[in-house]
Amino acid sequence: MFLTGSMVAIVTPMLDNGSIDFPALQALVEWHIQEKTSAIVVAGTTGESATLGPEEHTQLVTHVVKQVNRRIPVIAGSGTNSTQTTLILSENAKKAGADACLLVTPYYNKPTQNGLFEHYKTVAQKIDIPIILYNVPGRTACDLLPATVERLSTVPHIVAIKEATGQLERAQEIMQRCDKQFAVYSGDDATALSLLRHGAQGVISVTANIAPAKMQAMCTAVCQQEYTLAEKINEELMLLHQRLFIETNPIPSKWALQQMGKIKGGIRLPLLPLDNQYHLAVKEAMQRAGVN
Repeated sequence: MFLTGSMVAIVTPMLDNGSIDFPALQALVEWHIQEKTSAIVVAGTTGESATLGPEEHTQLVTHVVKQVNRRIPVIAGSGTNSTQTTLILSENAKKAGADACLLVTPYYNKPTQNGLFEHYKTVAQKIDIPIILYNVPGRTACDLLPATVERLSTVPHIVAIKEATGQLERAQEIMQRCDKQFAVYSGDDATALSLLRHGAQGVISVTANIAPAKMQAMCTAVCQQEYTLAEKINEELMLLHQRLFIETNPIPSKWALQQMGKIKGGIRLPLLPLDNQYHLAVKEAMQRAGVN
């Protein structure tokens, strides 16, 4: 089994001018290690990967890898809608010392299933690093189907999938089709507990940005078959699961972390800070989850 538990899809702290706030990032990483987060996913969707330049992307991954210093795994989001660019970013992540790469399906291009297979196989054959597939059709307009996942699961270096459709049946089909050594991770916090109870190995989480200890505690409870405890924790977090998507992720997460004093309010266009009308809703969810 590759990795287990709560893996945070970490935000990229920014100053008001949109530049990366590396001191705030350093403090966030240390906080996650103290809170027992299983792994850090850097430069993913929640990290605003779409607006990171190539050099900036590598700088961000390198910074986190050096700071973590092997205390927990670091996963680099290095997928793009260009196979060539994905190869470059993934190779840079490997050179930086990342433990794995998370590769989102190529967005906008709308490749066929055979195109998706060839895209991932090409990267896996050329970059000697564990690869986690990432399917989030709500963002990409591209759906990696279970039959294609099954084919890819036999390709060396492809070790897992982040399944973010929120469909339990879809994840179950992938588990049935693939070898047990191929890990399935939830990419949807609101349905993560159900998926964990049905055999997923962990969750790559947005909620863990705000409540890392509770997300890890929920995963641990499931692993220890303490389902009543897991349900209790998940109930406390459910409003947060939902309202961290009241506007586009990571807008609500960044606002919540700013309220907690963890980061400043910087976010990059075309995203804007959380609209005033949603402040109370997110604050209520934070209070119910026991974070402030």
